[in-house]
Amino acid sequence: MTTLPTVLITGASSGIGATYAKRFAARGHDLVLVARDQQRLDALAAQLREQHGITVDVLQADLTNANDLSAVEARLRDDAHIGVLINNAGLAQSGAFVEQSAEAIDRLVALNVVALTRLAAAAAPRFAQAGAGSIVNIGSVVGFAPEFGMSIYGASKAFVLFLSQGLQVELAAKGVYVQAVLPAATRTEIWERAGIDVNSLSEVMDVNELVDAALIGYDRREPVTIPPLHAEPRWAALEQARQGVLSDIRQAHAAERYQPQA
Repeated sequence: MTTLPTVLITGASSGIGATYAKRFAARGHDLVLVARDQQRLDALAAQLREQHGITVDVLQADLTNANDLSAVEARLRDDAHIGVLINNAGLAQSGAFVEQSAEAIDRLVALNVVALTRLAAAAAPRFAQAGAGSIVNIGSVVGFAPEFGMSIYGASKAFVLFLSQGLQVELAAKGVYVQAVLPAATRTEIWERAGIDVNSLSEVMDVNELVDAALIGYDRREPVTIPPLHAEPRWAALEQARQGVLSDIRQAHAAERYQPQA
């Protein structure tokens, strides 16, 4: 009988993270739930243990805190049962770039970029050595939409997409699957925490629908899953255009349009 890998989920106390926890519990996976809210984590863990008869460990951690982040990294490095990392914890941004404080910028980058990268880096070497494992990074369509005006948040999610694609190139041959999930507006508490009224948004996806769609992409081993993208060829065309740009880059000399005119 094959033993299912344990799944470690960050931002697991609510929203996307809690929904992932429920879905993987229903599939029979043991869980490690990571978030700041101990009370919520304990309640969710008790519910999932009772409903599915699985083992659920709780790690209370603020991933912007160096000691807490190090503790989760250690769990990922040392616990050979963990074979899936759901890198979900993140912050949104309200207000224009010129309105952001240094502290708000630091916190957003620390969680959305630094913590996500370090947790992936803690898991990847062990996964690669084992020849198996999955890393799921939750990005956003804002990561390729500077027009949306959430410049720092969008930049952090562009980083998540690039990192995921780069890791997939690097790790796929070693048996490690990396998925970037790019939601659009999803009904979670991230909006309230950013000071944004989610009801002011014209279209918002239910979190259950978002995670269920993301898991279909996960089961299909898609490198990038964009649940709200209805015209799938658009993404293929964007990737083809990107490859075309790369094929036209010549490093030895500047393009003719940048050459001095005689």
